[in-house]
Amino acid sequence: MIDIGEVLPAARAALDALVRIPSVSASPTTDLRRSAELTAELFRDANVPEVEIIDDIPGGQPAVLATCPAPPGMPTVLLYAHHDVQPAGDLGGWASAPFEPSERDGRLYGRGTADDKAGIAAHLAAILAHEGRPPVGVTVLIEGEEEISSPTLPAMLARYRDRLAADVIVLADSENLRVGTPMFTTTLRGTAACLVELRTLKSGAHSGSFGGAAPDALTSLCRLLATLHDENGDVAVSGLRSGEIPAYDYPEARYRAEASVLDGVGLHGTGSVAARVWAKPAVSVLAIDATSVADASNTLVPVARAKVGLRVAPGDDAVRAGAALAQHLTAHAPWGARVSVTVTEIAQPHAVDTSGPAFAAARRAYRDAYGNDVVHIGSGGSIPFVAEFATAFPSAAILITSAGADNEANAHGANESVHLAEFERACHAEALLLTELARQATDGGRLDLQPAEYSE
Repeated sequence: MIDIGEVLPAARAALDALVRIPSVSASPTTDLRRSAELTAELFRDANVPEVEIIDDIPGGQPAVLATCPAPPGMPTVLLYAHHDVQPAGDLGGWASAPFEPSERDGRLYGRGTADDKAGIAAHLAAILAHEGRPPVGVTVLIEGEEEISSPTLPAMLARYRDRLAADVIVLADSENLRVGTPMFTTTLRGTAACLVELRTLKSGAHSGSFGGAAPDALTSLCRLLATLHDENGDVAVSGLRSGEIPAYDYPEARYRAEASVLDGVGLHGTGSVAARVWAKPAVSVLAIDATSVADASNTLVPVARAKVGLRVAPGDDAVRAGAALAQHLTAHAPWGARVSVTVTEIAQPHAVDTSGPAFAAARRAYRDAYGNDVVHIGSGGSIPFVAEFATAFPSAAILITSAGADNEANAHGANESVHLAEFERACHAEALLLTELARQATDGGRLDLQPAEYSE
């Protein structure tokens, strides 16, 4: 019988200690070694027999690998989280110090509370709940560079493939959209960002002497960018694909509030909100390089640049989608403007197969911990490491969960927080998951990840 209350104080203390370390991977002055060492110490103190810091990947940040070998006949579960965080940003926007955990109204505030140090603490709680001897094999991987797009993760997965191989992979880096309801993220959009440069003149020209016939680059760029959407706001780039429309919808009123849409401003696109943000491609103009208003003169601008972000729908290919975006921008250059496009970022979308006994065991565990059935949702964002794990371990069941983050977590923003009751339920669910997977393996003789002969 799992009593998560017995280990919750230790998990909470671990979370507080982790938040106090400003492990910002994007900062060259941050000492991520210190947060890796604390993470390793926490799992050693939990009686995990094999714990080490991985720091032998060229150019990589330190990661932690902790292993409880599988008992005979039992499957292995890989528990993933990351110890690096986003920068704090403008301190004036925080109600309390970003790297000093502060509890208010049932939430714990601080940078990394939700994204993703709660994930580390939840994995720790699951092991502590089994007194360091889980009924299945458990491998814990705590990465140190997720917030900078995990550039060396593929090399790590290749080098440590044998030690990371697992039957089930739990990636605790998502969120529940409704408090008290467990949600598995089953689709993720990919990304294909690009830089577009448009030139119309050899050099700047006087707007009075030459304006009216000579096209300036900024006006031309605006017209080009306007071709990315049709009159309804749907993406107009030819060749992009859409994924399966999700069963769970995202209520429009809630979406508008959470996206901070101003009153009276309409939403882009057609179809349900969930379809638009989880299953369809999306194009956004993220930045424009041009003369600032403060420095403007009556001069026709010869060159202008923009960064365009494409969210790639599940089921599409990010490389192909990025090429389609580049082709669209080149083909729609107004007035014969010279356009060059460079694709700068690629991350593949992903769709999770939720059939089979591993997911059935997970649904039972999370239902028991939360008191509500699991809901499958999508994510409009991208988690590039998911595709990396799926490629490295194609036969593993991949479970993308929340470790307490909800729709009010404000990850990456000021006043990031984790809902403490959700955190407790997540800890309980992970501990129960290990039990359920062991029971399934015992009842079935093995954890057969192929669903053909299985029914819950």
